[in-house]
Amino acid sequence: MALKADDVRPDPTSDLHWSDYRGAIHEIFAENAQKHPDRSCVVETASSTSPRRDFSYRTINEASNAVAHHLVSNGVQRGEVVMVYAYRGVDLVVAVMGVLKAGATFSVIDPAYPPDRQIIYLEVAQPRALINIEKAIQDAGPLHESVRKFITEKLQLRTEVPALKLQDDGSVVGGALGSGADCLKEQLANKANLPGVLVGPDSNPTLSFTSGSEGRPKGVKGRHFSLAYYFPWMSQRFNLTEKERFTMLSGIAHDPIQRDIFTPLFLGASLIVPPAEDITFDRLARWASENEVTVTHLTPAMGQILLGSTEPKVDSLHAAFFVGDVLLKRDCRRLQQLAPNCRIKNMYGTTETQRAVSYYEIPSLNEDAGYLEKMGDVIPAGMGMIDVQLLVVDRENKERQCEVGEIGEIYVRAGGLAEGYLGDPDKNAEKFKDNWFVNNQGWVDEDKARVEAAGKSEPWREQYFGPRDRMYRSGDLGRYMPDGNVECVGRADDQVKIRGFRIELGEIDTHLSQHPLIRENVTLVKRDHNEEQILASYYVPDMQKWREWYAEQEERAQSKAPDGTLQPAQGTPRRRVSANEEHGLADRMKIFELLTSDVRERLKKKLPTYAIPTLFIPMLRLPLTPNGKIDRRALPFPAEADLLGAMPKAVDIESRTETESALAEIWAFHLKSRNHTSDTLPRDTSFYDLGGDSIMSVQIVPKINKKWQGANVPMSVMAGGQPTLKSVARYIDRTLDPVGLRLDTTEENDEQQIEHYANDLPNQIAQLPASIPGGSMSSIEAGINVLLTGATGFLGAYILNDALMRNPPNHVYAHVRAPSPAAGLERIRQTCTAYGLWQDWWATEGNLEVVIGDLEQPKLGLGDADYKKVTEDADLIIHNGARVHWLMPYENLKAANVASTIEAIKICTTGKPKRLSFVSSTSALDTDHFVQQSDAGQAVLESDDLASSSQGLGTGYGQSKWVSEAVIREANKRGLNAVIIRSGYVMGDPTNGVSNTDDFLVRMLKGCVQVGARPDVENTINMVPVTGVARLVNAVSFFGESGQVAHVDAHPRLTFNQYLSTLQTYGYDVPLLPYDTWKQKVERYVEAGHSGNDELALLGLYHMVTGDLPAATKAPNLDDRNAQRALHIDAEITKQSCPSAVTPEAVGTYLKFLIDRGFMPPPSGKGTRLPDLKLDEKQMAALKKIGGRGGASS
Repeated sequence: MALKADDVRPDPTSDLHWSDYRGAIHEIFAENAQKHPDRSCVVETASSTSPRRDFSYRTINEASNAVAHHLVSNGVQRGEVVMVYAYRGVDLVVAVMGVLKAGATFSVIDPAYPPDRQIIYLEVAQPRALINIEKAIQDAGPLHESVRKFITEKLQLRTEVPALKLQDDGSVVGGALGSGADCLKEQLANKANLPGVLVGPDSNPTLSFTSGSEGRPKGVKGRHFSLAYYFPWMSQRFNLTEKERFTMLSGIAHDPIQRDIFTPLFLGASLIVPPAEDITFDRLARWASENEVTVTHLTPAMGQILLGSTEPKVDSLHAAFFVGDVLLKRDCRRLQQLAPNCRIKNMYGTTETQRAVSYYEIPSLNEDAGYLEKMGDVIPAGMGMIDVQLLVVDRENKERQCEVGEIGEIYVRAGGLAEGYLGDPDKNAEKFKDNWFVNNQGWVDEDKARVEAAGKSEPWREQYFGPRDRMYRSGDLGRYMPDGNVECVGRADDQVKIRGFRIELGEIDTHLSQHPLIRENVTLVKRDHNEEQILASYYVPDMQKWREWYAEQEERAQSKAPDGTLQPAQGTPRRRVSANEEHGLADRMKIFELLTSDVRERLKKKLPTYAIPTLFIPMLRLPLTPNGKIDRRALPFPAEADLLGAMPKAVDIESRTETESALAEIWAFHLKSRNHTSDTLPRDTSFYDLGGDSIMSVQIVPKINKKWQGANVPMSVMAGGQPTLKSVARYIDRTLDPVGLRLDTTEENDEQQIEHYANDLPNQIAQLPASIPGGSMSSIEAGINVLLTGATGFLGAYILNDALMRNPPNHVYAHVRAPSPAAGLERIRQTCTAYGLWQDWWATEGNLEVVIGDLEQPKLGLGDADYKKVTEDADLIIHNGARVHWLMPYENLKAANVASTIEAIKICTTGKPKRLSFVSSTSALDTDHFVQQSDAGQAVLESDDLASSSQGLGTGYGQSKWVSEAVIREANKRGLNAVIIRSGYVMGDPTNGVSNTDDFLVRMLKGCVQVGARPDVENTINMVPVTGVARLVNAVSFFGESGQVAHVDAHPRLTFNQYLSTLQTYGYDVPLLPYDTWKQKVERYVEAGHSGNDELALLGLYHMVTGDLPAATKAPNLDDRNAQRALHIDAEITKQSCPSAVTPEAVGTYLKFLIDRGFMPPPSGKGTRLPDLKLDEKQMAALKKIGGRGGASS
């Protein structure tokens, strides 16, 4: 189907010159080395520990020849994979060119990847040789023990280069094998010559891996055709010459590193390599300027680092190639200010296309200062390079190319596509498609005729499959622009990436659909009026249920009436507004504002912050296509006026200090996509609650330090905790004015900020009944009926187990959040199976019964039948359920933690009188008062009323526990029979090692292993195994005296040093460092940008571990006589004891469990043998299905 001459779209039937092979990149490089042997090839610039090193083309060529001869002489065959344990530097170039010259396929292991991922790479690649770069070993250590074991047991290597290094004098060494002679010594005699292995266009020089975002990373085999094909055209089109100075900034284990290396080597140019210390926000631009780089390849994320500083100018830079994510106009504008002579090229490509294959070029600032102003905020993907086409195809009818402006799926048609996925023919068939627009046989016949006419066949045709007209199905959505360029508009699947975070839209929709008031929903990626990508969720409420629910919420929602009427301000007439077809989005967003708030809060329990949609748009119905599917194109996006009507209201800005006002302007710039201006930012609301994220924090801190020079605000001020305008401004003011001479700084008003939870206590007490009958526990020896909340959590599962395994067993109503009793029972079964606790007879004999509810709802969310059953039958309520979050403020936790306690008290007063057992936390003691009291030799008494915690509690969680305890003390005065169990750290099961991987102390173990050190902290830790805590909870619940508090205290306590030293005991290399030195290592680790399994385990508590960990972890001594008395009675009846403390041996059991679960790597050094655990397949399978805390507390 040939297109008309004036059609701007590419013709999918045109000849793309399938057999125009340019030659192998390593052969072209060798020719360049012959032409200009002394020209600078690779330059490693100086660092604080290493001098500048400059290597010529001759040196690189000869060194790589020696590596190639070594591989060939040891039997490495053409197309076999050679894996490189790599480091960013000249040695990687030598290794890569050596592998290619041997006719083999190179693949890279990045030492920064976790061992499990490295093993996957090796398992997929099945390499026959391994090259270890010495600098990689020096910097990151040798291959992990588990990786080395896999190589030994599962691979059949023909050879290994143990320590490749290009020395300062240009000589190359490979390290000693066996006899002690250097493995490359014998090959140096051949260093001037190529081995002469024949390769062709369909030989496989590269094996690159996909990100693994869809599951297991896939190996993609590259082809020699692609490596050099585009360079002659690029050099002409983009004015690239042998005088260029290219940068090496791409990830070393990803395919973009190929463009970094091969482009300059093809051109005969120079490759400039920065040290790691210069790849930072405040140094990269200066490095580029000082080293006069002229061309750079960047991802938008790396571009942000380059743009971290606007000085000095990089006048030498004339070409910047971007690939890998959406490129925004604002970033191009910033780059033009930094490098006014730079032409920016936005490239489009994937691992499967083997390189970036399309481009959109933006002239430099000096060439056309107004060019960017004429563009939209997102830079297009552009059009194909030479012999490449971006085909936008109708998703419903792939035989049809989309018209200009019509959205379809992008297919890449080119002769340079990768060969395909290694060992995955089904995936190849899905993603690599024969061109259905033309018959490939025509190209084959033409090629055959051309060879016959020439009278000879090129030698490389031995390694050529002939013309193959293929297309790669990208999964991206796009459309043709009027000028023929292609604009990307999203993904064809539901997986998206926003601000660097990969998000599953389907996961969001699943959680939305579980809301009882939502009938239909769909989540999309939209662009707001600032062209920022945001998540927008459209939902259709169940109107009948919504009205009923709204009636119950009327006191909270003072702005609306139960029937959907908007309630105007007091003193004005009511204006009836119903939710019907007449109302636009702005009206609907107001009418359902309370429901949207409830939806948002529920999603916060299920999803990371970055996955919470920015907009929730209520609909009366979702539009459908003719075939009955949701018509996503027809879903309306609110007009700016609608959003203004629904946006946050202006706040009092008169009370702001000068610093707060200036800071608000900075925050507002980043939060504009969240509908904020500087006038809508409250002083005391967390940046993250306002819609901020960690990437914004990284961008904001340099702006703060530029605005307030000398403040030196660390990243932890914004990235840790809950930063507010007030708190960050106070930090700036105190740093710049430590003695308080200025009068316009933030006032010292910490007490008012912290006391708000105490001020809320009367409001909560007011909800209690005036008189409360106390429940009797006289029937304990015959078994009782227990309502247990939080049964699917870590501690809750063990409390459940202990209650049911008593003789006689008790009957437990397990309160679970689930769509049905069957689903709730399955949650408990899954959780208890994961912990090795589940017994089938619990359910079959009727001792365990699930009641469906929600802690945040009245009556604990129980249905009428379950509520009647519980109020009439239960003897005891063990209220263990809570929302545990160390960063959320009190207001966010009040419903789940405080209101649920009041609801539990009300259940105690309804029907049969009941006892209440409340599981609290020593977080309610986290004030300086109790630490100082303990330092003075006085333990915190169980009878203490905690009046000293009415101010000074720093976490919303601890504040919610303090308010709950105070409410219970008041209820006890009115007749309630209640006990309180105040627990410290709940550690793993010492019998099987099962641990809560969300626990701070567990994450300290992993965090220390990740950073390679442990801090010197002498504080003791009040930590007790979960089995001991569960036993104590039940013992006090059954036998504690009414009104008493029981402290869970470890006997004896380990210190932090003793606890963390077990890592060294069992073979981890984690030397003890002074706390400040360890903290610096943690900060550097985070700044390095580790992700996935390598993301710092302590990131969620980064503010705590890098603030003042020794002060933050000081725990007061506790009186626990009530607890011991109850345990003594319990032991006499049950004839069983329980562990009262965590021992070093127990920590070893925890470590083995965490290793077996894949949470931690095994130790690499020698040490005490870890205990053997016997976790069966059923338990391991269950563990994979639950979160760190098990099921969410219910």
